[in-house]
Amino acid sequence: MTVLVTGAAGFIGAAVARSLTGRGDRVVGIDNLNDYYAPQLKRDRIAATASDLFTFREVDFADEEALGTVLDGALEGAGVDRIVHLAAQAGVRYSLENPRAYIRANVAGHLNLLELARHGGVGHMVYASSSSVYGDSPALPLRVEQRVDQPISLYAATKKADELISESYAHLFRIPLTGLRFFTVYGPWGRPDMAVWKFTDAILNGRPIQVYNQGNMRRDFTYVDDIVAGVLAALDRPPADDGAVKPGGSVSPHAVYNLGNHRAEELGRLIDVIEAACGRPAVRDYQPLQPGDVLETYADISDAARDLGFAPATPIDVGVPAFVDWYRGYTGANGAA
Repeated sequence: MTVLVTGAAGFIGAAVARSLTGRGDRVVGIDNLNDYYAPQLKRDRIAATASDLFTFREVDFADEEALGTVLDGALEGAGVDRIVHLAAQAGVRYSLENPRAYIRANVAGHLNLLELARHGGVGHMVYASSSSVYGDSPALPLRVEQRVDQPISLYAATKKADELISESYAHLFRIPLTGLRFFTVYGPWGRPDMAVWKFTDAILNGRPIQVYNQGNMRRDFTYVDDIVAGVLAALDRPPADDGAVKPGGSVSPHAVYNLGNHRAEELGRLIDVIEAACGRPAVRDYQPLQPGDVLETYADISDAARDLGFAPATPIDVGVPAFVDWYRGYTGANGAA
């Protein structure tokens, strides 16, 4: 099977590509290697993914013409059987500074991949949504059946737009599509703009950590290996075009699932675990809640457990030390990337 993986130099994308090639699938990975964070980290992920079954091409997936040209060359006349679309402009806070980047990548770029699936006869496309679509919903745990019509960030709005556009394509063109709402993914090769990386880097280098909302926040932290297992399980189980109601409410071949750890952790406890893994205390600089941030995430994963066999198995007491060990090896014991 040939799988196109977008965002293949990204945190989750590179991990998915490694797992796909590890089981014998051919992977064509694309990424634009932008400078939202250090491009060298992205290149290092690509190097760690190297395989005879892995082909990488640098391209902006929001550029329709460039995307088509690059894929024609990479595929050499062969087709794409399935797509794992993980590329996006990430980050809630950055969407306040550069909103157009989110519309270009997350909306126009998502449409380009749907058109590729439509005209390329792709058997199934799995795409990344986000727990951010739930906004500040007080109804916990968060369920895919909930209304998510009040996004509190542009990033969340673009991810909800992706779900809506996908529903229209599944209805009109009967393309099997699966959206995955990821909950705060962390682990080796993670993103420098995420809390686990930022806190680890600051603690090991003797800098204060910024703790928002006085630490009164809870997150469903999900280890990357668990997320990858969920992505592959979803990829292997395209939703049926049978008129039955799917998770998320569609009667077309379109399903939406939560992928989380099904466990909301206090931010303070996360910091305690990072301190223990680093072997030194943090200096906590308490800050107010930031615009666009949500207070709590907690995933109901019952649909994913039933349909995909999704069973996250990594608590933060295991996952955080694994990240810190990787971080020390990647950057040097006390170095920053």
